[in-house]
Amino acid sequence: MRKLFAAVLALALLLCLVSCGDASSGAAEGGAAASAVPSAAPAEPAKTYRVAMICDSYISDGGWGAACYNAMLDAAAANGWEAACSDAIEAPDYYDAIVSYCSQGYDLIYAPGNQYTDAVLQAAAEYPDTAFALLNGSADTPEKAVNSNVTSLLPNARQIGWIAGAMAGLMTQTGAVAFIGGMELATTREKYEGYKEAAAFVAGKAGREAAALDIVYSNSFSDSEKGVALAKELIAQGADVFFGDASAVDSGARQAIDEANQAADSIKIYDIAQPSDSLGQNPCIITSQVTDNASLVGLSMRAVEEGSFGGEVIYGTLQNGVLSAGRISELVPADVQAAYQEYIAQMIADTFLK
Repeated sequence: MRKLFAAVLALALLLCLVSCGDASSGAAEGGAAASAVPSAAPAEPAKTYRVAMICDSYISDGGWGAACYNAMLDAAAANGWEAACSDAIEAPDYYDAIVSYCSQGYDLIYAPGNQYTDAVLQAAAEYPDTAFALLNGSADTPEKAVNSNVTSLLPNARQIGWIAGAMAGLMTQTGAVAFIGGMELATTREKYEGYKEAAAFVAGKAGREAAALDIVYSNSFSDSEKGVALAKELIAQGADVFFGDASAVDSGARQAIDEANQAADSIKIYDIAQPSDSLGQNPCIITSQVTDNASLVGLSMRAVEEGSFGGEVIYGTLQNGVLSAGRISELVPADVQAAYQEYIAQMIADTFLK
C-alpha cells in the first residue's frame, strides 16, 4: 500500500514539473514574461527648421534683393533649413508679410534692412517664440524687443563706404564721385560718409582731388527707372564713379551709365557694386564691395537651434571676414589695383586714414 502511495506521489510531482516547465516556456515566447522587457519607444523625427525673408525689392534685381536672398538660401542649405521668401513688398505691408510667416510657425524671420525695424518689433512682441534677424538693424534695436527675440546683423557701414570710396578716389578723372541712396537710413548715411572720406583721402595721397557729390535718395528700392534718372543727373554734374545703396535703383543707374559709355564709345564712367561680387554683370562695374550675409544669417540659425538667439548685435567687419573687396576689372590699371589692395590691407590692420 505504501509502495502504491509513493508511486502516485512521484507521478503527481512529475506532472507538476512538466506543467510548470511548459508554462515558463510559453511565457518566455510571448506571454507575461516577455512583456516584462520594455520595448524601445519610436524615435521622434528630427525637427526641420524654417526661415522666411521679406524684401521690398525684387530678388531678381541683380543687386541688394538678389544678394540677400541668395545669402539666405546659402545659409539654409549649409544648416539644413527650409527657406521661403516674399519680395516686392510695399512699406505698408511689411508687418502683414512678416505675420503671415509667423502664423505658419516659421522659426526665423530674416528682414534685410533697417527700414523693417518697426514692423519687426511689432511682430516680435506678438510672436515671442519666433526669432527675428534684422540685417542692418540699429545697435539698440535688440534691447527694444520686449521678448528678447530680435537680433541685429550689423555690417560695419563705415567700412563698406571705405571699400568703395578707396576705389572711387583712385579711378576718378573728373574729381567728382556719386552716391545714390534708397531711403534716408542711418546705415545708408554712414556708408556715404565712409565713401566720401575714403575717396578724398586716397585721391589726396596721389596729389589729386575727389569730392563726393551730395547724396541723392530715390525713396525706393525697387524703382529702377528712378535710378536711370538720378544717374543721368549726376553724370551731367561730372560724376564718373558711382556707388549706391538702393538695390534695384542701383541697377537702373548702371543702365544709364552703360548707355552713356556706349554713346561715348568708351568706358569712362564706372560703378562699384554691393553687396555681392557683381563683376561682369554690367560693363561699367569695376569692382564690388562684398558682404558675406550668409555667414551672419548662418550664425542666427545656429543660435535658434541652440536656444540662445536674441538680444544681441552680430557685427560684420573687414577684420572678421564678413566684409571684403570683390574681383577687380581689367579696366583698372595694374598699378591702381596694387594701390587699392594696399589700402584694403590698411583697413584690415586698422591703419587706414591714420
